[in-house]
Amino acid sequence: MTPTKKPSVLVADDDRTMRELLKAILKSESYPIAGEVSNGIDVVMKCVELEPDIVLLDINMPKMDGIKALDEIRKAKPEIMVIMVSGEVTIDRVKEAQSKGAAGFIVKPLKPAVVLDKIGAFWEQRNNV
Repeated sequence: MTPTKKPSVLVADDDRTMRELLKAILKSESYPIAGEVSNGIDVVMKCVELEPDIVLLDINMPKMDGIKALDEIRKAKPEIMVIMVSGEVTIDRVKEAQSKGAAGFIVKPLKPAVVLDKIGAFWEQRNNV
């Protein structure tokens, strides 16, 4: 059996500590880090430039919030899987993000095992559709 290639991940969060934590979690399982950004406008530009497989996208971002950035990413690069990351998850926000094409949510505070399980499950689900 051929080992499956790990998807590349772009980390988008305005909090540097959160970006570092997400990158450390990803590196612990050898996920390639495509890059990191701290605002919504940059995440859209980096998606077009770097074409990551997955974006971990915070909802509360400066310059453009994560929901608007999700919408722009889906228009520009619909093949990129976007997973929302937030500490403020309401039913309305979940529904709005899902309606715009989010693959799912990871809720802060981050637990490494949960982050890795959810990324793996969302990626596997997408590739088995």
